[in-house]
Amino acid sequence: MLEPVRHSALSDPDDQPASLTVRVLLAVMIVGVLVVVGGGTAWWIYSQKPTDQAAARPAGPCPDTVLHVVAAPEIAPVVREAARTLNGGGDCGPVGVTAQDPVVTASAPEQPDVWIPSSSAWLRISLVGGVEAYRVDGDPIARSPIVIAGPTAIAGRYAKGDQTTWMQLMAGVAGHQIPAVTMPDPLHSTVGMLAVYAIQTAMASSTPDAGIAQLRALTLRSRLKDASADPGELLQRVASATDPTAVANGIGVFPITEQQLITYQHGGHAIPLTGSFPSDGLIEADYPFAISSSTEHADLAVRLHAAIGKPMLTEAGFRTYAMAHTTPVPERTDKLLGPAVQWAQYRALAFQVLLLIDDSGSMNKPATDKAGRPTTKAALLRQSGLAATQVLGDETSVGMWFFNTPNPKSPPHSEVVPFGPINAKVGAGTRRAAMATAINGYQAPNQAGTPLFQTILDAQAAMRPRVAPNTITMVIVLTDGTDGESTYSMPKKTFLDRLAKSQDPERPVPVIGVGFGPDADMSTLTTIAHTTDGKAIAARNPADLASALAKAFLAAHAVPS
Repeated sequence: MLEPVRHSALSDPDDQPASLTVRVLLAVMIVGVLVVVGGGTAWWIYSQKPTDQAAARPAGPCPDTVLHVVAAPEIAPVVREAARTLNGGGDCGPVGVTAQDPVVTASAPEQPDVWIPSSSAWLRISLVGGVEAYRVDGDPIARSPIVIAGPTAIAGRYAKGDQTTWMQLMAGVAGHQIPAVTMPDPLHSTVGMLAVYAIQTAMASSTPDAGIAQLRALTLRSRLKDASADPGELLQRVASATDPTAVANGIGVFPITEQQLITYQHGGHAIPLTGSFPSDGLIEADYPFAISSSTEHADLAVRLHAAIGKPMLTEAGFRTYAMAHTTPVPERTDKLLGPAVQWAQYRALAFQVLLLIDDSGSMNKPATDKAGRPTTKAALLRQSGLAATQVLGDETSVGMWFFNTPNPKSPPHSEVVPFGPINAKVGAGTRRAAMATAINGYQAPNQAGTPLFQTILDAQAAMRPRVAPNTITMVIVLTDGTDGESTYSMPKKTFLDRLAKSQDPERPVPVIGVGFGPDADMSTLTTIAHTTDGKAIAARNPADLASALAKAFLAAHAVPS
């Protein structure tokens, strides 16, 4: 097993060497072990309990079987029907068909003569030799796009007709318009694996920042009613229910294949389900007809392939052609399984953030943004702060201080928004709204000192008693990075000594320092970050702070070292 790579709670995964990043991604226990070989181009996966590992060549009741076929459960009935034409009309004969989930076949000790999984990706993931162990002639025999299904009574909340987007689903969940979302386990289910990849693809198209895209995906992940459901069992639960409200609140919306939805709809159940195609991440389950390179009965396999007719597949709810504008499944399995591992290893964490905003006269000095346009430090801060409030999730508690000294007797900082849950009421609105209002109206006085050092010491002291298990507590300071012109000013060495002595490994409070403008003292902010196990960011783009926060939150959600 790979040795875990140890890193701090706020270390940036993008700062790690690529090989280490892959190793961190893989060093996670999901009942079994994920192992990467060949620089991430081949993945071998154990991901189910040993008791679930049925043999790929079952010793069935038909002793005359010579061609062992394993098919995904939903297409196995069609394959069995075709096999009967080669078995003299019966189930026993030279062709034996076993229905088996691909994750089980992928890790079984022996390979079948013919394997029809629910995605070509399983051929590359398989432990039994991978894609080189099979020959696939022609296109997949069937396809079925992943749809977002839900009780018809609530479908209008996230879809228009048969069209929707993963972004709409995420926004509806975050805004509490959708009562519940359920997902299959992406390490055990084809639907889950493909849906998670589609979600990541959709979020990546919604923003140029990879960290924010991942955080948006995890926003959906954090709101799931169940993250490891079985699609077939979900449909059985809905089919046996009679109360639409109970289904909407208990199961809600979930991804399944179009074929599974069609089969359900033909069952005449009490609670109707509606399926919608997510246009920003439409992805298909495909069903390759893969013949083992070691089988002695390839000719019989070819005859079986020919016997599986398109009308049989269409009648069973499958498509025999590819839909337009689908998201391609990546050839590299690390690109497919990487999001699945991140999704599966997600830890529910609460965040506690104290935001410190420099309100001194130096923030009115000129600056340029990343595009070279003239602006001021204060304007950059306003835009960065507003972007940051959008990144903070519902599980965040937050407070905000301004710090400056307009006269010698002024305190070093003032509380602008009291600390508490971000969606709790403050005044006439929520705390999130109060923060946005305060940042949007931010104006620094022309003459005011910068008690940066004292404010950071006070902020860490205020947040340290709040540190709790399964909670990330941090201080974020937005400044031009210079302490001075204040009765609280102190030599840099004195401050750093006090900062170092105040650190408590049992109650860490990392500081993320964001420096605005070309003359920001990034050296000092970097030292502060190093001392507190935080991060320093030079901000010339309003998105810099939101991006840094996203990376910090993603690092915190990673598997603990």
